[in-house]
Amino acid sequence: MAGILYIVATPIGNLSDMTYRAVETLKSADRIACEDTRQTRKLLDHFGITAHPVSYHEHNEAERSAELLDLLEQGASVALVSDAGTPLISDPGYRLVRGAVERGVTVVPVPGVSAVVAALSASGLPSDAFRFCGFFPRKQGERLRLLESLAGEEATLAFYEAPHRIVEMLRDVEAALGDPPVVVARELTKMHEEFLRGRASEVRQALEARPAVKGEITVLIGKSERKAALEESVEDAVRRMEAQGMARMDAIKAAARERGLPKREVYKLFEKD
Repeated sequence: MAGILYIVATPIGNLSDMTYRAVETLKSADRIACEDTRQTRKLLDHFGITAHPVSYHEHNEAERSAELLDLLEQGASVALVSDAGTPLISDPGYRLVRGAVERGVTVVPVPGVSAVVAALSASGLPSDAFRFCGFFPRKQGERLRLLESLAGEEATLAFYEAPHRIVEMLRDVEAALGDPPVVVARELTKMHEEFLRGRASEVRQALEARPAVKGEITVLIGKSERKAALEESVEDAVRRMEAQGMARMDAIKAAARERGLPKREVYKLFEKD
């Protein structure tokens, strides 16, 4: 008889957020698969769990999934955890879960903390519908294209972002979406937990005034201004992006992309400027 694959959520900072069920599941599992064995070892030690974790991360996911699936088919129980939060939410694990489903292995979620849900619940932005988009692209051009493609989205948008790119990212939000309301949630459940709320420009300026931005960050973008960004004239869109710090050619390219126009056509509008 096949075993059971448990998807176990763990705390994102405050260890008191660990559920009783999660502790009992990890204590009883034959194998615990995790991203970083050193990080998970600290969690296991805190709760008196003696199991020896095995690494399961993006670089060994394919190989380790095959090993774990063989164990599951032999009747073993396997618990999958990430470094923090709910596994598979911008973390490895999809291959393992898909493989378990395909082989008829029972998959059981052991729910708990998720940074994106925690941020949304306290954000003050509409939560009746939201779209989680994972981590922002590192390159500005890719970020702008992604944001422009989401301009018509009705739901609140949710992203993860690195602290050293958050100011850049908010500037791109202004350029592509017209300064919408945003919430930056930093260090959730930890000692220095913080929510910054306001227009993208206001939150950006608040962060720019700091010597450095540290910690893990979730960004939520409200919808009220996004459609308006597409309703303005192409000339106004280019001038708005320039006022927010973009070079003219980059602004022309961005305005052309979001409206499906040839950039040459938009460039002609500014030949006399």
